[in-house]
Amino acid sequence: MPYRRPIQTGLRHRLLSWYGPCPGSVFEQDPPMAEMIHLRSPREVMCGWAHLPRYIDKIRLHLAGQLPPEYEELLGKQSDELWLKAAGVTHEQMVELVRGSLTDGQICNWVRRHVVRSDEEKARTADAILRYPLPGDRAGQERFARRKRDYGLGGRDDIQTRADLIDADESRLP
Repeated sequence: MPYRRPIQTGLRHRLLSWYGPCPGSVFEQDPPMAEMIHLRSPREVMCGWAHLPRYIDKIRLHLAGQLPPEYEELLGKQSDELWLKAAGVTHEQMVELVRGSLTDGQICNWVRRHVVRSDEEKARTADAILRYPLPGDRAGQERFARRKRDYGLGGRDDIQTRADLIDADESRLP
């Protein structure tokens, strides 16, 4: 089976980065931290759009056959889907755009030409993505609380949104 570099996510990789490999453990199998692939935070912005850099990273990893299954099943869904709807483009269009582009600059130029939205529309989209779940969304809050527990972060009161959870899981939050 070909070697696939994992994305640095979750508690397993935080432990590895803090303590190094444990002899005889599954951590010993992990590649050095310098070889880890890092997705950008959903808070990062490109062309005025939050989440777009992360979405592009996921597509690039997908095209390279290196996107882990738990990310693969959600590619083009959830936050990606919110961005796609706001931008008025399809997931397939974005995959082809990324496939044919070497740099973020090329993608940004395409987005500026083909996705013309006001700053207010971009801000509303960023709020929808970065502030999920909203305080009044009871079902969303319940799903979020379950996911926090699943990630082993249920006791963290500072993690209030999906963006916080992603950043904590991917070691961008302490």
